[in-house]
Amino acid sequence: KVIVKPIVPNEVTAGPSAKTPKPSTFARSFTIAALQQYTNSFSQENLLGGGMLGSVYRAELPDGKLLAVKKLEKRVASQQKDDEFIELVENIDRIQHVNVVRLMGYCAEHGQKLLIYEYCSNGSLQDALHSDDEFKKLLSWNTRIRMALGAARALEYMHEACQPPVIHRNFKSANVLLDDDLDVRVSDCGLAPLIASGSVSQLSGQLQSIYGYGAPEFESGIYTSQSDVYSFGVFMLELLTGRKSYDRTRSRGEQFLVRWAIPQLHDIEALSRMVDPSLNGEYPAKALSRFADIISRCVQSEPEFRPRMSEVVQDLLDIIRRERPSNESIGD
Repeated sequence: KVIVKPIVPNEVTAGPSAKTPKPSTFARSFTIAALQQYTNSFSQENLLGGGMLGSVYRAELPDGKLLAVKKLEKRVASQQKDDEFIELVENIDRIQHVNVVRLMGYCAEHGQKLLIYEYCSNGSLQDALHSDDEFKKLLSWNTRIRMALGAARALEYMHEACQPPVIHRNFKSANVLLDDDLDVRVSDCGLAPLIASGSVSQLSGQLQSIYGYGAPEFESGIYTSQSDVYSFGVFMLELLTGRKSYDRTRSRGEQFLVRWAIPQLHDIEALSRMVDPSLNGEYPAKALSRFADIISRCVQSEPEFRPRMSEVVQDLLDIIRRERPSNESIGD
């Protein structure tokens, strides 16, 4: 593997850095000066969100094109040497799939490290489900299955098509973004090496468990592709119920979505009561029980009993096929 060490340019230009040798990637190198200009000095108005790795800002290029800039936290950035960061950029850039947020560029200057991604205009599925009642009305049963399928295809590609396989390690509805057409783009793919390092690793374990996405083996510090499958099952439960993975405003027995839902997934009456009220009962009963069956297999406490993501993709496709008129085709 060739590791390219970036050379810090002596002068800072307003456009993409011309002096830093590019890694073997299509991602473009930006200067801090340019990114400050495009984000209005990383202003609060341009803040899109934040997590354990850093904050994400909206950036507007001079031609009006929008990008999303992830500014890594100082403690995360300081744990990565420049050549390690360039290697990370190269690895992220190899993850190319229609349902994965595309890396557009990077910046490594003055001790700061930033990743620049395509911009997804409709925000995250977490916001769509839990923050915006008007937007939530657009999320019909069929739309939700299509979103589950898009996210499943992204994880299937990472686990089973990428060599070496890519484990997401932080899969949740906040990392499932929506474009203009409400098509799914999974974000933060390829960032597991940042999460795995030192203090962030402990924090990520706690956060995943606290917010209800972490598989049981997380507590022992074990994380595999099957742990992603568990998190995907929690995400499917959010789509089904419209509830958060963890909600401390609910009564004690209902705070953790998985714990509350598991006993009810095979009871058809209890299951129909669990469905997101904003769907107004508009869903096929058989499709609902098949959807619940996929969830219950994904959130098995033993990793070896969970399905591979390719099985989940096929099961979701089966649900769609059974509900569609025979003359309709399923788009890829």
